[in-house]
Amino acid sequence: MLLHPCPFLIAWENLLLVVMAQPSFLYIKKERYGGDTVAVVQASNSDINLLARLLRAEGEGEGVRGMQLIGNVGINRIRANCSDFKGLRTIPQMIYQPHAFEAVTHGYFYQAARSSEKRLARRAISGERFWPAKYSLWYFRPQGDCPPTWYDQPFVARYKLHCFYQPTAEECDNVYSTF
Repeated sequence: MLLHPCPFLIAWENLLLVVMAQPSFLYIKKERYGGDTVAVVQASNSDINLLARLLRAEGEGEGVRGMQLIGNVGINRIRANCSDFKGLRTIPQMIYQPHAFEAVTHGYFYQAARSSEKRLARRAISGERFWPAKYSLWYFRPQGDCPPTWYDQPFVARYKLHCFYQPTAEECDNVYSTF
């Protein structure tokens, strides 16, 4: 992949965003001044649209923060490379992994992405994360209370109707160290 040799630099507070682009790809490297990398994720425009559609289909009823949390879980799955998510390297692989997201089986997921969800998808791709999904790899919407574990992974917290679960360090140390 060839990137534009002169990246755009955007400084804001104590963050530096390095943005390099070519027609179908966006590459964002978000750094704290001093060079400590916070996150790096590569995604095509098609990937951004796909993630935006997932955010809406899985979490629109949970509001903006709920959709952000779903984006966090998805990006964590790509970056962690552990547990049920070994070998996932792309947004399409993550979204279409068998049994990963119920939304892909419903028509609402296949509607065009809106600009508001695309913005949220870009924020997730750039590494912006929120508790309780900061390290979570799983979430679901139970009928009642959140169980204390989900597939033997500990419960973190509930956000509106969804319960979030993060792996133990023994199960997936990468989720705690890739950002």
